[in-house]
Amino acid sequence: MKIAIVTDKSRAEVLPTEEGLMEDRQKKKTVEQIKEVISRKFECINLAFDDNIVKKLKGEEVDLVFNLCDGINGNDRLSQLPAVLEYADIPYTSSSPLGHGLAYNKIYSSLLFNEAGVPTPKFIYVYDERELKNLNLNFPVLVKPKDEGSSRGIHENSLVFNKEELVEKVKEDLKTYNPPIMINEYIDGREFTVGVLGNGNNLDILPILEVDFSNLPSHLNNIYSFEVKNQYADKTVYHIPARLNNRCRKDIEETAIKAYKILKMEDYARVDIRLKGNIPYVLEINSLPGLMKEHSDITKMAKVSGLGYDGLIMNIIENAMKRYNMA
Repeated sequence: MKIAIVTDKSRAEVLPTEEGLMEDRQKKKTVEQIKEVISRKFECINLAFDDNIVKKLKGEEVDLVFNLCDGINGNDRLSQLPAVLEYADIPYTSSSPLGHGLAYNKIYSSLLFNEAGVPTPKFIYVYDERELKNLNLNFPVLVKPKDEGSSRGIHENSLVFNKEELVEKVKEDLKTYNPPIMINEYIDGREFTVGVLGNGNNLDILPILEVDFSNLPSHLNNIYSFEVKNQYADKTVYHIPARLNNRCRKDIEETAIKAYKILKMEDYARVDIRLKGNIPYVLEINSLPGLMKEHSDITKMAKVSGLGYDGLIMNIIENAMKRYNMA
C-alpha cells in the first residue's frame, strides 16, 4: 500500500505575518514526523497540493492520501483538496468537503449548534465596522476570523472590553482576514479541548485536555491566543486528564460527540470547549487539527492515553481505510 502525505504550498506568500511563517515551519516538521511513522508500515511519499496533484497521485499509484491541507486561498479552502480527491476517486483521511466546510466556517457551525441545542457563545458577524452601531452583545467580546484554526487570528488584543476597542479591532481584522469577521460574547470559564477519533457511532474520546492559564503573566488575557500558544507555552499548564468530576467530564464528552456528529466529522477532530456554570459551551471544532508531535494538543492527549504519536497517526489511517472498505 502506498500513502501520500499531501500538504499546502507556502502560506506565508498570502499571509506574510508571523502566523504564516509559523504555520509553514510547523507544517514542514509535521510532514517529516508523520512520514517517519507511516514509512515503518507502508510506502510513503509527500507532495504539495497544486494544479497537477491528481496527475501526480495517479502517476505514483497512490492508494490513500493523508490530508494535511488547510488550503491557501478562498472561502472554502479546507474543502478544496477533499473535493478534488473525491472527483478523482482517491481515498483520503479526515472529513469530507462538507464536514470541513461546516467546521471551518465558524458562523455556520455556530448556527448549526444553536439549532441542535448545543451551547455555544452568542455571536454576530460583520462585513464592515459600521454594522457595529446597534451591537447587542455583552462585553467583553472575542473578535476572530470566521475561517482560521489553531489560534490564527486570535491575539491578545482580540479580547476587547468596549465599543471603541471593538471598532478598531474589527477594522484591523477586516484588512487581514476573509470577511465577515466574527464577534463572540466571551465565556469566562475553564478551557478544555477534546480529541475525538473514529466515525459514526464507533467513536473514541481521548483524555480531555484542560488549558490552565493561571501561571500566565498578569498582562495577558485568559484566552488561548496565538501569543500564548507560541510565546508563553512554558507558562501554560496542560492538565491531561483534565481536573473534572465524573459528571462534568461526561457532560463535556457527550457535548463533544454531539458537536462532532452535527458537523459530520470523520476520522478525527478536536472540539474546543469552555465550561461556565457547569455548562460546556462549544467554541469551535477543528476538523484538521495540528499533528505536530508533542506540540499539537491532540498529540499530547494521545500520549497520555497510551496510544502515543505513532498510534494516533495509524489510528487516523485505519479509520479512513475502514470508511473506504480498504481494511
